[in-house]
Amino acid sequence: MARKKKPLPLLEGVTIEAVAAEGKCLFHWEELVVFVPFCVPGDVCDVQIRRKKHSFAEGEVVRFIQYSNVRATPFCQHFGVCGGCKWQNLPYSEQLKFKQQQVFDQLTRIGKIELPEFRPILGSVHTQEYRNKLDYGCANKRWLTSEQLKDETLVKDIPAIGFHITGAFDKILPIEKCWLMDDLHNQIRNEVRDYAIEHGLSFFDLRQQVGLLRDVIIRNSASGEWMVIFQFHYDETGGEQEARGLMQHIADRFPQITSLMYLDNQKCNDTIGDQDILVFKGTDHIFELMEDLKFKVGPKSFYQTNTEQAYHLYSVARDFAFSHQPSAITQHPLVYDLYTGTGTIANFVARKASKVIGIEYVPEAIEDAKINSEINGIDNTLFFAGDMKDILTDNFIAEHGRPDVVITDPPRAGMHPDVVKTILRAAPQRIVYVSCNPATQARDLHDLDVDYRVVAVQPVDMFPHTPHVENVVLLIRR
Repeated sequence: MARKKKPLPLLEGVTIEAVAAEGKCLFHWEELVVFVPFCVPGDVCDVQIRRKKHSFAEGEVVRFIQYSNVRATPFCQHFGVCGGCKWQNLPYSEQLKFKQQQVFDQLTRIGKIELPEFRPILGSVHTQEYRNKLDYGCANKRWLTSEQLKDETLVKDIPAIGFHITGAFDKILPIEKCWLMDDLHNQIRNEVRDYAIEHGLSFFDLRQQVGLLRDVIIRNSASGEWMVIFQFHYDETGGEQEARGLMQHIADRFPQITSLMYLDNQKCNDTIGDQDILVFKGTDHIFELMEDLKFKVGPKSFYQTNTEQAYHLYSVARDFAFSHQPSAITQHPLVYDLYTGTGTIANFVARKASKVIGIEYVPEAIEDAKINSEINGIDNTLFFAGDMKDILTDNFIAEHGRPDVVITDPPRAGMHPDVVKTILRAAPQRIVYVSCNPATQARDLHDLDVDYRVVAVQPVDMFPHTPHVENVVLLIRR
């Protein structure tokens, strides 16, 4: 006979102590740290423990007794359910303070290396409507809150377009208004939803792998262009005619859309990197602007999602690569730009370099990088596609020259150990490490410390109201 689990307790009148990882806060109970979302330090509340482990617990606020003095009023109607902007209830100045501390803690505790004084974090120019891309899932089952489930008058089985809910992969939280992007994107998304429901288009069932309307990606740019990508799932009875009807309606309703594209995805997941994407109206790209440069952005291109803040991030990287003291740098150095994406950093710094060599895993991104150089009249860049650890080898460096400067901007997982070893053997004068994950950056800095010392650290906030933070580090060869 199975033992009954002991009921988890309701803790009354606890005080939230500090900000923790992943946008949560924490307090101590008995000998455990308890992590709680959607609250701020100083809140006094009742917390229901939902999960208990040996060293920590997770809880949920069921009642606020007293709100903290350090609190902002959330501006989004979906706050508290949508898992996106978890820090809307924190004033932006407090968000920046915690992000600065997060970078310091991770570089100190994980890196365990000598560090200079950190520069103050660069806050985002805009804290609303700052994104240039959002991806909306479509589902035949919307997510319902516990209150909605109790409402017997509410129609439950209504399809939705919105964001996936953590822990409920097949359900979508319907979004009426998202503040992360220009409001035109809300109008486009809601029009897609209304047309689809009115005309009886089926929404995707992730469990059964059926349903026409699967995903909608919306992008815009500083040039004023808009891109919309529909992800459909045709079945044996077709669906293409209904899909084209929807796209024609959206094209007619929103002439601002300069690139309207679509694909038929028969896979079990929504990734589009290996899919053929077709043009319904306009071009297969939009252009992004930075200083006097233009960058082609296609449906599969990676481009920093906070356009304005990306300029400040790349300006820091450029300054670290060429201008920052205390080490002399060759007047026109050979630069390697690792994880170059569509060549944004490579082309951004090219005028100060003798040559820039960019390496990136995604072939389509490399093709865009080459086009971006051509568009901007830049003739001192070379781009290579392939896995970084396979491309960046001793033989590659012998053929193309030992770099004076390495700029690296890896994904969240950081750099592969083989890449770190190759960089060490290449022995550039300086390394500029741009990171979206200070934890893995700290790990790599520890490995580079054998030959390099960190001389500058600049945190940059790209994502207001979230716990995510970017960080730029300059390393000089010892």
